[in-house]
Amino acid sequence: MIDDVLAPELDVLFCGINPGLMSEATGHHFARPGNRFWPALHLSGFTPRLLAPAEQHLLPSYGLGITNIVARPSAKASELTKEELVEGGLALAAKVAAATPTVLAVLGISAYRTAFARPKARIGLQAEPVGGARVWVLPNPSGLNAHWTLATIADEMGRLRGYAAYLAAKSWVQ
Repeated sequence: MIDDVLAPELDVLFCGINPGLMSEATGHHFARPGNRFWPALHLSGFTPRLLAPAEQHLLPSYGLGITNIVARPSAKASELTKEELVEGGLALAAKVAAATPTVLAVLGISAYRTAFARPKARIGLQAEPVGGARVWVLPNPSGLNAHWTLATIADEMGRLRGYAAYLAAKSWVQ
């Protein structure tokens, strides 16, 4: 099991599908070389420099955190069952309700569709909240997801960053 990176009232809580085997071995999220999460996070402007997976503890200082839908590690997310994803979605909703992030960013459209029974969901902002948080679905940053490049993942993260900044500015006005 890999520990969550959480703090109260985060701007964005990133949510992977489940830990890969390298993440399980190191105890760090998105630890496999070739995973594009950390580079995309930096390229999108969420962090001022490229963080290494071992620096995940710095994320709360940027208003960010990381968790997973399912805690069980696997070589591929496709090894998870529908039941695991649905159970994980219920647990995630409770975790989000307790942590109160402004936005939950789920990294993987297929897992999101299954976990939350949203078969027609698309990448981007979702209409339905999870655990009281707004939801933005991002592409899975795994190197196995060849449909998305580092640049296109970073662009989508940049759109999320703009939305989170808009929400933060809006909260100052109210």
